[in-house]
Amino acid sequence: MSERRYWFAKPYADFVARLRVPGGFVLVAAFLWLSQPSAESLAWGLPLALAGLLLRAWAAGHLAKNTTLATGGPYAHLRNPLYVGTLLTAAGFVVASRRVELAVLFAVVFGLVYLPVIELEEQHLRKLFPEYAAYAERVPVLWPHLTAQPSEAQFAWRLYRKNQEYQALAAFVAGVAFLIWKVRF
Repeated sequence: MSERRYWFAKPYADFVARLRVPGGFVLVAAFLWLSQPSAESLAWGLPLALAGLLLRAWAAGHLAKNTTLATGGPYAHLRNPLYVGTLLTAAGFVVASRRVELAVLFAVVFGLVYLPVIELEEQHLRKLFPEYAAYAERVPVLWPHLTAQPSEAQFAWRLYRKNQEYQALAAFVAGVAFLIWKVRF
């Protein structure tokens, strides 16, 4: 099998992979500074953000990183449920914040940072798991298909904790609290 070609330069992907966490802090700062939520925007945005958080949690409970290829739970429907969950959560917070600037900023970051990281991770999984190629043939990258092959994989709280997904829950709660506080003041 030949080495996969990236739609970007691999050094760029390595560079942006290192920027993912610091970039997240910049996004949070912009969110804190710019958001102008209303009760109505919270009613529309927070359920979407919660759906993303729940997707992330479901995925984290099926993911044994670098040990076994996750193909059950949400991984039976799409290859990157953690990233889709992040995208949905961010979209929900953008809707709740009522700021187009944040939508543009989040979209740019997802396109320039997360998409290359997804490709890097896919390359890593192809090397680590020989069965990844067949899995990738039947399961889409980011847009889920509703039908999936049956799987016996079960959600495991141990994996949820090991993957430290509780940090996303804590950030979600803090974001919701901030938005509610900002509506009130």
